[in-house]
Amino acid sequence: MATRKTSTSSNGAARRPSSLAPRRAAQAPRAAASHSAPGAAAEGLGTRLRHARMVQQLTLKALAEQAGCSESLLSKVEGGHATPSLATLHRIALALDTNIAALVSGPVATVTPIQRASERPSVRFPGAQQTAGRHARARSSIMLERLVVAGPGQLLQGDIHVLEPLARSDEQISHAGEELGYVLEGELELTLGSECYRLQAGDSFYFPSTEPHSYRNPGDVITRVLWINTPPTF
Repeated sequence: MATRKTSTSSNGAARRPSSLAPRRAAQAPRAAASHSAPGAAAEGLGTRLRHARMVQQLTLKALAEQAGCSESLLSKVEGGHATPSLATLHRIALALDTNIAALVSGPVATVTPIQRASERPSVRFPGAQQTAGRHARARSSIMLERLVVAGPGQLLQGDIHVLEPLARSDEQISHAGEELGYVLEGELELTLGSECYRLQAGDSFYFPSTEPHSYRNPGDVITRVLWINTPPTF
């Protein structure tokens, strides 16, 4: 059974978001989403996925077997009619000898060290299926706001992970690299191997990416996490 560790403030009291936090948090993903067209994003992913598969000279069936998903799902993704979960896309990327960032990000339009908030691209993924008793609940989504647009040769990747209430990643994943995060708003439950940690706004974390990991938003307000990876993964 996982060991649960709960973070508190320095005076021993658990930190709570202010009464205005839920309102601000609810507005943030809408603003970011306005700069990202879901249909266009799915179509772009499908085009890049098909190209990467053809470069590797893999059939849909062969890729599905290597990635542990259905051939039907891959066909829908390539056609721009579906978006896989982060964990599924991670397995697909590994099978294609690439990473998620390369599959979901288009070419870098301009070379600039500045990323304006009003121009920040984002990509949305479905969270893992939620269940309540015998009944399945609608999936909550996970959105990544790109702080750095992925480009060839980059060693760092920075995103703001925006998790709707109760949203969670799929099964645990592991890969080469290191990860660092800082909870901006809400709560985060981070699972590393068999250890489970509860983080509040203001808490931070670091772990080697080779440690199997997953995360979820256990609360009823949106969670935003500044997340840094090296090398680029998502």
